[in-house]
Amino acid sequence: MIENVFAGAFFALCIYAALKDVATLTIPNWLNASLALMFVPAAVFIMPGWDIIGWHVLAAAITFAVCVGLFMLGVFGGGDAKLIPAVMLWIGASDLTTFFMWMTMSGAVLAIIVYFSRRVIAAEGAPAFAYETLQKGNGVPYGVAIIIGAIAASPSSPFLANFLS
Repeated sequence: MIENVFAGAFFALCIYAALKDVATLTIPNWLNASLALMFVPAAVFIMPGWDIIGWHVLAAAITFAVCVGLFMLGVFGGGDAKLIPAVMLWIGASDLTTFFMWMTMSGAVLAIIVYFSRRVIAAEGAPAFAYETLQKGNGVPYGVAIIIGAIAASPSSPFLANFLS
């Protein structure tokens, strides 16, 4: 039961992150910190084993190092570079392939949709929730792709699997 509370909070924060990213092209630090810090009590209450928790932390740490490098190269925004490791705490190393495959594929589709939307819809005529996204020269709300990857990989996580079944 308690794992469903943590998983529900995880998914709620993820969906909020995606929506916030579409609306403002930012993912707040408090949201990334909440996702990461919420993992600590989840790990204590669910306790799938110290080895499993260790692999989740290691996956997040490695992902953080890679994302910081990609941020410094200008590939990712700061919020995206922090959201991916926060999500990796919950997903763990067991399903990295699914997470990254879905994140990459949905990110490519999202970029194409944003590109063509910017060509068809004038930013002034855009709905309020997508105004920033449809401004020419702005980035793509990649938080959406990150969350799609997280949802796709979540059935493999001992912290999230029960919530979806």
